Amino acid sequence: MDLGLFLRGLIIGFSIAAPVGPIGILCIRRTLAEGRASGFLSGLGAATADALYGCVAGFGLTVISGFLVDQRFWIQLIGGIFLLVLGVKTLRSAPGEQAAAASGTGLAASYASTLLLTLTNPMTILSFAAIFAALGVAETGGDLSAAALLVLGVFIGSAAWWLLLSGGVGLLREKLSAGVLRWTNRLSGAILLVFGIVAVWQSAG
Repeated sequence: MDLGLFLRGLIIGFSIAAPVGPIGILCIRRTLAEGRASGFLSGLGAATADALYGCVAGFGLTVISGFLVDQRFWIQLIGGIFLLVLGVKTLRSAPGEQAAAASGTGLAASYASTLLLTLTNPMTILSFAAIFAALGVAETGGDLSAAALLVLGVFIGSAAWWLLLSGGVGLLREKLSAGVLRWTNRLSGAILLVFGIVAVWQSAG
């Protein structure tokens, strides 16, 4: 087992997940509104998408990566529209006094929505390719086990960030008033709308 390769995968997964973007905003908002489980599952959906894109880069699946880049207009347009819808729903939602009950359907929806949203950013594959090259892991020499170890590291690294984020925000939630949560919804919705507008505009560029 190449622990060095696994550790580099951890670094890649954590570094790609950590910058706060639309997924981070969703994770924070859902943790505040619905509890830590919903926030973490939202992040786990993004971590799964990161692992899938890591597979494409790590296993050298150039046909798939080429298709994703070629179709980035439609994929990014769909993702932008999805963000706009989420932004409007967030703006219109009322904060709950207590976290919503962790139902299987609700948690599954949290996971699936961020999985799909992260997959609608095909340029992520280029980020993985660039970071893989920078860390000296662009080539695994055709070794499938090495590539799998790398992807596992990416997934765990990304999931670790979302666990830290949802856990930290969950601790803050208990100290926030309904008024603060209401303004958090409004701010989160506005930010998601901006991300959506930018995504739709870039897809047409």
